[in-house]
Amino acid sequence: MGTCPYCQSVTYTGDTICYSCGRILANIRSDKFAMEQQFHRGSLDTTFKMTKKPTKGGVVQTHTGRAVNIMKNRRNRTRHLVLLFFVAFIMLAPQVRENLFEKWAPGIQEYLMLIPAPYHLYDNEATYTLDREVVVFNSNSAGWLYEDIVIPTDVESLYGKDSDFTYTNGDLPSPTTTIQKIKSVNLVFSDSSGYYEDFISIPTNGSTLSYEDKIVTSNGHYAWWPGYGADNHSCHVGNCVKVELHLQPGESTIFSLQVTLTSTSYSWWDDSYRVDSRVAGIDEGINVGNSGEFSDIEMRGGGQRTQEFTSENWYDRGTKGGVNHGYAINSQAEIVESTAALISSSLPEGLQDNAYAYARAAFDFLHAHVTYDKNAPNPARSGPLCLEESTGDCDEQTNAFLSLLRAKGIPGWYVFGALTDTKYDYWEAHGWGYILLPMSESWCNERNIELDTCFVEASVDVVNNKWLLHTPNAYIAWIEEPDSTGSLLNSYYSPGKYSSNGLERWAPSYSTLGDVDTSGGKHPVKSLAENLR
Repeated sequence: MGTCPYCQSVTYTGDTICYSCGRILANIRSDKFAMEQQFHRGSLDTTFKMTKKPTKGGVVQTHTGRAVNIMKNRRNRTRHLVLLFFVAFIMLAPQVRENLFEKWAPGIQEYLMLIPAPYHLYDNEATYTLDREVVVFNSNSAGWLYEDIVIPTDVESLYGKDSDFTYTNGDLPSPTTTIQKIKSVNLVFSDSSGYYEDFISIPTNGSTLSYEDKIVTSNGHYAWWPGYGADNHSCHVGNCVKVELHLQPGESTIFSLQVTLTSTSYSWWDDSYRVDSRVAGIDEGINVGNSGEFSDIEMRGGGQRTQEFTSENWYDRGTKGGVNHGYAINSQAEIVESTAALISSSLPEGLQDNAYAYARAAFDFLHAHVTYDKNAPNPARSGPLCLEESTGDCDEQTNAFLSLLRAKGIPGWYVFGALTDTKYDYWEAHGWGYILLPMSESWCNERNIELDTCFVEASVDVVNNKWLLHTPNAYIAWIEEPDSTGSLLNSYYSPGKYSSNGLERWAPSYSTLGDVDTSGGKHPVKSLAENLR
């Protein structure tokens, strides 16, 4: 990912325009630039040119020199008429436009606004192998390193469940959809040149290997996968594979986790205008019309998520370098409370208590008022500080979003992994959020759905404009688990320890190994704030 030099929004490799501010990012020195921008599918060989001598209107010249009157094309005349109507409509008084919308065409405003809206294309499904690589070098005396590497799991549309809705009339429960399917996990040790020294297959079925039965590599390193526990020989965050390195002066090694997976696009948002019909989930999704209110939240899922992920203050980063960094999520901070009040006041009459409307408005607020910070500080900004400074990276904007949610009692928690561009060329470590939203009691009753099961738990990625949406270019390594102490989060951020006498551990880097299978087609995701009216 990159950053737009004009508005600081996130950009992806290959983007020619910024999809936030609309400014051109392409190399304007290219002799093909003008034609490529004007005609998305055109080229120097297929684009019409001006004729060499004056002609009547509509006559252009092809690349072969032949004169063609494009105005004779019925489709072009139709497009001009539609455009003329659209321009005339825009020039009407706002009150007239609003009356026309209300009287004649509910939803047409959304449709017309979406036509020119910028968008990204995402794969419906992709199968690929992701390599998470860590380089370790020892420049001094004998050194050591211990590290936990989270083993990814299959992820369902309702995490950890094989069905979502339970019906009161005896109908079979609605099955969940697998949005991330892990095919294989391998731990690979290699030397500084990248030569594979040891290749270890890691089971994905939850089975364990104790420290006593550990695998010893050809260079005397250890690997085992013991399951969760408190001692040094156990995993400190979920299921993991543990690595123990022993390096002599001048030695280096590379260890990497290679994960082969199939990831599928899924939407928890029911919106026929915004969500492509090819994306799974919209039929069971939520929108402003079928959403419940704040008071319904604790009546869903046995109130479990309310108990687990609505703490007003969460994840104390402690004091580092003499500076108290405080809580990452803080819904009691003055700026969070005032921003939450501002968002609530912006909602249409009758929607002030609508859980979906508030969460979506908070999402759109951050898009409008917070820029992406490519050089974010360490430790990350808290939610309040992100709002105060109006900038932040993925972790920091997630902190702000979850702070705003918890100000209204909406459960929100973290998800971590990695994100790549739409071509799977460049990867970065990434963090975003999961939220719970309830459907309304009336909507649930009309469909004979048991109230306790009538909700969604959905992915929200603020900085990448993914509202209630999972896409294949997002790799899920770990979804936050309930924890009263914050030790699990701390263990994810700090997965190990190593000797301080000259040993250097580089931050993990990510890459795609081999080809990516994206034969399942693509769908557009447009960037446009939702009109909740």
